Amino acid sequence: MKLIIATIKPFKLEEVREALTEAGVRGMMVTEIKGFGAQSGHTEIYRGAEYAVNFVPKVKIEIAVTDSMADQIVETITKTAHTGKIGDGKIFVLNLEQAVRVRTGETNEDAL
Repeated sequence: MKLIIATIKPFKLEEVREALTEAGVRGMMVTEIKGFGAQSGHTEIYRGAEYAVNFVPKVKIEIAVTDSMADQIVETITKTAHTGKIGDGKIFVLNLEQAVRVRTGETNEDAL
């Protein structure tokens, strides 16, 4: 099993969710986060004063999938979240050692 963690631009969330649902994803966790990478934040003007915004709003998506689905899910996120502009996000794929569905006690791939 794999745990896929993706950070994307917030306005892409619904489009990515729809594409993942079509690809067979049955569940995901979404968190609003702030961070920075290559873009290193930006400056904004508020009431005539310029100030630095060091952390940019992003959305973090976490998805547990079978090993056989991982590459397809990464490709789906990559294509759907892409804008071609700096700050499109990152995707991390980690090995997932165990999963348990609390309600039924099912484990591992059965719990996904």
